[in-house]
Amino acid sequence: MRKIGFIPLRKGSKGIPGKNKKKLLGRPLFCWALGEAIASQLDTIYIFTDDNDIITFVHKEYHWTDKVKTVKRSEESATDAASTEMGMLEFVNGLEEPFDILCLLQATSPFTTSVDINACLDKVRSGANYDSALTVVNTHRFTWYEDGTPKNYDVFNRPRRQDFEGLLIENGACYVTTGSAFRESKNRISGNIATVQMPEDSLTEIDTLTDWKIVEELLAARLKTKKQSNRITHLILDVDGVFTDGCIYYGAEGELMKKFDMRDGMGLEILGQYNVEVMVMTSEDSQIVASRMKKLKIKDVFKGVKDKYSLLSRIVTDRDLSFSNIAYIGDDVNDMANICAAGWSFTPANATMPIKNHADVILQNNSAEGAIREACDFIIKYNNRYE
Repeated sequence: MRKIGFIPLRKGSKGIPGKNKKKLLGRPLFCWALGEAIASQLDTIYIFTDDNDIITFVHKEYHWTDKVKTVKRSEESATDAASTEMGMLEFVNGLEEPFDILCLLQATSPFTTSVDINACLDKVRSGANYDSALTVVNTHRFTWYEDGTPKNYDVFNRPRRQDFEGLLIENGACYVTTGSAFRESKNRISGNIATVQMPEDSLTEIDTLTDWKIVEELLAARLKTKKQSNRITHLILDVDGVFTDGCIYYGAEGELMKKFDMRDGMGLEILGQYNVEVMVMTSEDSQIVASRMKKLKIKDVFKGVKDKYSLLSRIVTDRDLSFSNIAYIGDDVNDMANICAAGWSFTPANATMPIKNHADVILQNNSAEGAIREACDFIIKYNNRYE
């Protein structure tokens, strides 16, 4: 049974220009849904878009998996007036590979997890005669008609919250349908429909800047629900603004030099003696960085990484770790998701304010002036409680 995911993305967005590429906690909005789709039981995920920048980004950032493919959508299906179903039909009609189950994921719902996706898939393929499934939220709000009469309760017998079943509201995150049901109905859900409940915070979809701010705070809070109660086994660091002072010195032939602190190098060497593995991930692809990391004998150096949270999630999964085993040092918004998700997060004294607002520890030293050494000393002392 072949299960495919479908994420439609439009280049044009009036409410929030460039919405799908805009960084939410440091990573493009659509990456939140895509990353979870990759981790799910879906066999292939198709990014359906008219945006060449997104296509280029996907090919560069997700080369490590064969589950993700891009399909260029037509201008007609990418207009404001075009429905999602129109895009789905165009995609299915142009798809050469057969499929049994189609899963629509919407980038405007970044709370979707692989667990939610799998739950919808299980409903449709469980043998319970469901043709489709969708995610919903159970809300205990009272609703009214415009004429001043209540829809779902008696005003003279107002139920207590614990006695009120509430309402199931569609949250727009995930829709799953069999291929046969979609071809017959030409709709994302049809036939016998199952519901899968998601947490109440997932009810907010991103349509306005106000929605964006709300979702960003909620998503950061969700990532921070980690327990700092495990031994730190891995320290992962950004480079520019962490190892270096954030400055790059250029000449006519390009990048000439970066400033590093020798004390930081010694701190990392000592940390290694305490069996903490050191890793580096940076959005830049610098030979100077490669040379410095080779000198420090750091083997795991990931360069040119734009979606750092996706990489961090892979590291945790592939090495059978917990986020609580991870310490992370970053300084700018592209580190934001990792700063929120890691068991312990550190940032130099001269980091950007958004990162300082979310980091567990604001170091007293600036980058390239002993900040890493300070973090190493903290980790060694912290790990002593587990010895």
